[in-house]
Amino acid sequence: MESGGYLPIHRETLASAMKHERRWKPHHSKPSSSSSSSSSSSSSSSSSSSSKAHLIMGFLSCLAWLYVAGRLWQDSQNRIVLSTLLQMNSGNLPKVLTVEDKLKSLGCKEIGRKIVEAEMDLTLAKSQGYLWRNGSTTSAKKLLAVIGVYTGFGSRLRRNIFRGSWMPRGDALRKLEEKGVVIRFVIGRSANRGDSLDRNIDDENRRTKDFLILESHEEAEDELPRKAKSFFSAAVEAWDAEFYVKVDDNVNLDLDGLIEILESRRGHQGVYMGCMKSGVVVSEEGKQWYEPEWWKFGDSKSYFRHASGSLFILSNNLARYININSASLKTYSHDDISVGSWMMGVDTTYVDDDRLCCGSSRQGRKSVPLHEEQIEILCFGSMPHMKLKPGDQPLLTDSLTAGLVYFAVQRGFVALG
Repeated sequence: MESGGYLPIHRETLASAMKHERRWKPHHSKPSSSSSSSSSSSSSSSSSSSSKAHLIMGFLSCLAWLYVAGRLWQDSQNRIVLSTLLQMNSGNLPKVLTVEDKLKSLGCKEIGRKIVEAEMDLTLAKSQGYLWRNGSTTSAKKLLAVIGVYTGFGSRLRRNIFRGSWMPRGDALRKLEEKGVVIRFVIGRSANRGDSLDRNIDDENRRTKDFLILESHEEAEDELPRKAKSFFSAAVEAWDAEFYVKVDDNVNLDLDGLIEILESRRGHQGVYMGCMKSGVVVSEEGKQWYEPEWWKFGDSKSYFRHASGSLFILSNNLARYININSASLKTYSHDDISVGSWMMGVDTTYVDDDRLCCGSSRQGRKSVPLHEEQIEILCFGSMPHMKLKPGDQPLLTDSLTAGLVYFAVQRGFVALG
């Protein structure tokens, strides 16, 4: 009984358990399927998104490749077209013009040739004595001498002393020119053209009419060697004279004695006159008379024979030589050295005259024979005894001293203040 009663209870329990299990399985199988489906759908969506990105990138790469290839192809086609056109029109292209062709087409080359020929003709004419002269200075009679007195912007007192001593003024100066001697103060232009310095000189020249103004020369201490070229060139072109004389404005000149010397040598050519000297070349920079090109004068460093810069005289042909060759003549730091170097290259007669010596000119003389008889040259200040020929008188004396100024003031030749 007991067993029989126990079994049905067990069966019911098993049946109820199976039934309960069947109920439970459908209830839990549904969420499981939804979860798996959601995970599968998310993975499929991510894989599809990745494949789309790859497709887009590939498409864009293809477009870029096609664009680049198209441009390269287009450029190559343009090159082909251009090369074809050049080949077709190569026969019609103009010749490449050189500078010479351009100058010829513009007529510049012909003009340049004419200018060169004109310069050659002018040089030849100068060498034969044909010179351009302004109408105010032409003269049928050849002058004896043109005397150029170097002056500067600050030398007005010196000029007044000169005009009151050995240099005539006004009508007397004109009468002297009629006798064949022209005297002019020689000066260049200021570095600042047209300034008060130039205007003062122009005003003074309008009153006195005794200047030779070198328009192309700049008046400066370091330009003094080039002033010699400008002076002789301007003097030769303005006056036809036997001699051309350069004088510093710190000497007093015996004009009658100078004229006598020049008259005795009238008609002589190739004459280079002065107080001939030589000396040691100063090679130490900063010292007086320093010569930057000292090495050109040899190991002994000695100047060649040349006339002192205080006064020297050139004959007509030597002055014309300077005028013709002024562009190529070498200048040194001193004007007397420069002129002496020019004279060494031509057939020149050196005339050493003691009457043309005074002061530092004589002190610089070397290897020049002196005469036994001595006289003292009248130079104000400290001066050594000079030796001259018997009967000779000095032509030069220093003028810029208190004694000469006093003399000029006392005689009424010049007023101070």
